[in-house]
Amino acid sequence: MLTTSIHTTLNELIDLLEQLTDENYTVPCRELSNATIGEHTRHCIELFQCLLTQYESGVINYDKRQRDLAIQSHTDVAKYAIQAILNQLEKPNVELVLEQDYDGNHLQISTTYQRELLYNLDHCVHHQALIKVALLGSSVQVDPNFGVARSTIAYRQQCAQ
Repeated sequence: MLTTSIHTTLNELIDLLEQLTDENYTVPCRELSNATIGEHTRHCIELFQCLLTQYESGVINYDKRQRDLAIQSHTDVAKYAIQAILNQLEKPNVELVLEQDYDGNHLQISTTYQRELLYNLDHCVHHQALIKVALLGSSVQVDPNFGVARSTIAYRQQCAQ
């Protein structure tokens, strides 16, 4: 089930955060165009938060994120936010509207809760891949599957047989 995959992915992120100091978490990384691991982590967290907090309204707008500096500055705050997400994922799959202003156009697109969960999962894996690049050569132990799409993992396993 989709929520199981989200739990796996977000728990991998928690495991990584357990190894980082707040200083590691907030140092600008040349490999990330001087963004920080904390900024990438916050972005993932806040997309899930938007979906969960806006779910009842039926309209999801990811541009209305809080951009909480505490999440991108403190690993403990980020881990707490991730755990809160994991505790709220189980919701009925309802029709939603995805809303966004793009290049001066106000867009409203039909979607569902499950579709948006999948989008957030894919988006999170993508950002984890960027975080992994930033940690290359560091002493942080990064799981080989961290930031790798599940389809790629399955393909690699198939090729190894």
